[in-house]
Amino acid sequence: FYHCDGLTSVTIPNSVTSIGEEAFSECSYLTSINIPNSVTNIGDGVFSGCTFLTYITITNSVTSIGNNAFKDCCYLTSITIPNSVTNIGDGAFSRCSRLTSVTIPNSVTNIGDVAFYECSGLTSVTISNSVTSIGKETFSYCTGLTSVTIPNSVTSIGAKSFYDCSGLTSIT
Repeated sequence: FYHCDGLTSVTIPNSVTSIGEEAFSECSYLTSINIPNSVTNIGDGVFSGCTFLTYITITNSVTSIGNNAFKDCCYLTSITIPNSVTNIGDGAFSRCSRLTSVTIPNSVTNIGDVAFYECSGLTSVTISNSVTSIGKETFSYCTGLTSVTIPNSVTSIGAKSFYDCSGLTSIT
């Protein structure tokens, strides 16, 4: 369904277990989607460039959010990452400029490179105690971010992870 500009809604049947690379990429007028419990993997770039995507439900069956999965979803305002997810891929939510808050659940151990790059509307981030690695430029250009608490479990913070976070006043 790559670049199907006229596509506005999608119903994914319960028989689907995986959504492959770029399946709905560049479907700019797609506004909402519900992912059924049968899906365990959201592939790379699946919803990348879905500019008007405002709402998405990720069920507890999903274990991995692929690279660039929601990149450039400019109208996405919030996302709930379920406790089943262990990995947030590189660039997963990059350039989601209207995303305001994110909670990283206890199941996630790795936050990929540029995962929240240029999420300028992001004001708060909660990173759980299970995260051991924050990738390169993960929160770069998150100019609305004011405070961050990094748990003791984190052993690696990539280069420029908080580059140009001009609103950042407190880091614990």
